Amino acid sequence: MTRGPRGSGASWLHANGDRGVWPDTWYGRGLDLPDPHPPLRGRVTADLCVVGGGITGLSAALHGARAGMSVVLLEAQRVGWGASGRNGGQVGSGLNWGQEKLEAKLGPTRARAVWDLCEDAKALTRRLIASHAPEADWRPGILSVARGETSLGPMAEAAARMDRSYGTALEVLDRDALAARIGTRAYAGGVLDASAGVVNPLAYALGLARACVAAGVTIHEGSEVHRIGDSVAAAQGAVTARFVLHATNGYGAHLTGASAARVLPINNFIAVTEPLAAPPMAAPLGVADDRFVVNYFHQTRDGRLVYGGGESYGRRFPTDIEARVRANLARVYPALSEVRFEHAWGGTLAVTATRLPYLDEVAPGVFSAGGYSGHGLALAGLMGKLCVEAMGGARDRFDLLRDLPAPALPGGRMIGPWMAQAGLVAGALRDRILP
Repeated sequence: MTRGPRGSGASWLHANGDRGVWPDTWYGRGLDLPDPHPPLRGRVTADLCVVGGGITGLSAALHGARAGMSVVLLEAQRVGWGASGRNGGQVGSGLNWGQEKLEAKLGPTRARAVWDLCEDAKALTRRLIASHAPEADWRPGILSVARGETSLGPMAEAAARMDRSYGTALEVLDRDALAARIGTRAYAGGVLDASAGVVNPLAYALGLARACVAAGVTIHEGSEVHRIGDSVAAAQGAVTARFVLHATNGYGAHLTGASAARVLPINNFIAVTEPLAAPPMAAPLGVADDRFVVNYFHQTRDGRLVYGGGESYGRRFPTDIEARVRANLARVYPALSEVRFEHAWGGTLAVTATRLPYLDEVAPGVFSAGGYSGHGLALAGLMGKLCVEAMGGARDRFDLLRDLPAPALPGGRMIGPWMAQAGLVAGALRDRILP
């Protein structure tokens, strides 16, 4: 098996408080938050040990148990505590690369197979929500919007090509039609994907956890893993397992060397308004713009805006999260520049050098998944399932995503993160320069 270094990587997990409790997000309102699962104590054995209680890990645990495995899941904080329970709630289509770029890199046959897997990811997410977390409240429709006419043209052309080649039935909207949908003329137009949607991600994660327990999975919270070696070692116990899934994403990439070299943690921020007297959208939709550092938002059923955007690259969240989100919100909805926020929070996600997801068997029997680069809510459930399939010997679907280009960060593990962060900062600066 592999050994991850102790030390600085773990501080992403503890840098911003919330030790052992969920952060105060809007998603937790009205949910029946469960009592803690007991920490791991002593030595245990299992067929599968899952490290990380987000959607990737919970899906793997559930599908492993259904396949007849004995499964132990270790979570350092609470299930759904990380990016899985505090993200923007958007279940999107495809990957960060468009299909034309994927076809040029992979060839049309493999690119089509990747698209089909991404479609399977959305379908799996909807099935899991319908079966285990109906309170996650699937709402269809995500708009990809263009800040200017120069970017709307290529966006519309790509949508037409996807309709012809993939049967996507995307709807292209000009500025007037888009403004009628979302109540702002800040964008030149956009493309509506009715097959995508918005959910309450924390409700989804908690529903998966309930399903895991019902299927016989043993969950230990408050059980931070310090080493993945001959066994999976936590503070007061260890798990010896035939298979291990490392599914911590940005909060514990250091636990396996291959993941640490490829997965870069970054922070992102969200704020939620009070209920608006005149909500801007005709009907609740998700929206994501074409910035390098994407602004994304959706309107809730009770007329709030859940607005996300802005990044930071050190471990600690800034003290002015509300101000950062407000500045972005005001550019889109100037009339809401002074709106009151009821919740504001940060979270740690992870990107790769190519912004394509990372999936691999990093050592015999040790699997790792992460680096979703903003697409985790759609992809994570499928990635966990694919790892279980590969453990059972069915590797075709696993290998298809494993072979996506997600190389080590340039500069190696010591200076690679700094070089990657410099590239992210440059992209954010371009957002400020361009209209």
